Amino acid sequence: MTYSIVARDSETGELGVAIQSRAFRAGGVVPWALPGVGAVATQSFTERSYGPLGLELLRAGKTPEQALAGLVAADPEQAVRQVAIVDPEGRTAAHTGDACIPEAGHRTGEGYSVQANMMRSADVWPAMAETFEGATGSLARRLLAALDAAEAAGGDWRGKQAAGLLVVPAHGKPWDVVADVRVDDHPEPLAELRRLLDLEEGYRNLPESRDPVATARAAGLSELDVLWAEIIAAAHSGELDRARKLLAPLLAEEPRWAVFARALAARDVLPHVDELLQGQSESERRS
Repeated sequence: MTYSIVARDSETGELGVAIQSRAFRAGGVVPWALPGVGAVATQSFTERSYGPLGLELLRAGKTPEQALAGLVAADPEQAVRQVAIVDPEGRTAAHTGDACIPEAGHRTGEGYSVQANMMRSADVWPAMAETFEGATGSLARRLLAALDAAEAAGGDWRGKQAAGLLVVPAHGKPWDVVADVRVDDHPEPLAELRRLLDLEEGYRNLPESRDPVATARAAGLSELDVLWAEIIAAAHSGELDRARKLLAPLLAEEPRWAVFARALAARDVLPHVDELLQGQSESERRS
């Protein structure tokens, strides 16, 4: 029992699913997506097979409507299922069974479908649709905005517990993801989901950031991550004395940080590593 959204980003071609529910670990059950294939949300007495089978049917050339029609027809309990599919062209299909616990329903729009069951209000899925259509930013952020709107409109009448967000690129390998975060059990799952997305984006953007320290701090990365961002930034800017001073306490506490520093240097992440480790004993460098 949950509310969810499946969508395609018309600019990037990314495909994504986002969900929130009172059901434990719903984020590990509801969302399915593959680059260049599609995205599926399967919920309401969830039958997991709708996810992988739906994607396989899309991969075989079926439209979302054809794929969903075939899956529903083969399901003896289709009356209690709620499922939505979007494909790389932005075509959508959704099913809300007659026996889904009210309030229950769905709405499809250009490149997206929103669906919900067991809601406090029938305003939930229209609020999701309107918010998603008006939201800006990355697909992940727009999906989160839709979840926030659902909760503001009433949400699950049992309360809240779990959430999940899965976004995949327009093209890539089956294991490629843009965002993949999940909250299994939390009193404020959407706030925690946003915190995790901030972290994921921070780690992903750090290597290409012009100001890695600011990026690390803005994303809420750990003090250790911020410290290494400062060390790397100082080394790249030629501030070797500062980089050495920042690195020294780490090395004093754990000499094996020297091994880590050399590993970063081998991948062209940390320049001037010999100068930074100057004064370290050979045993420390090898430890």
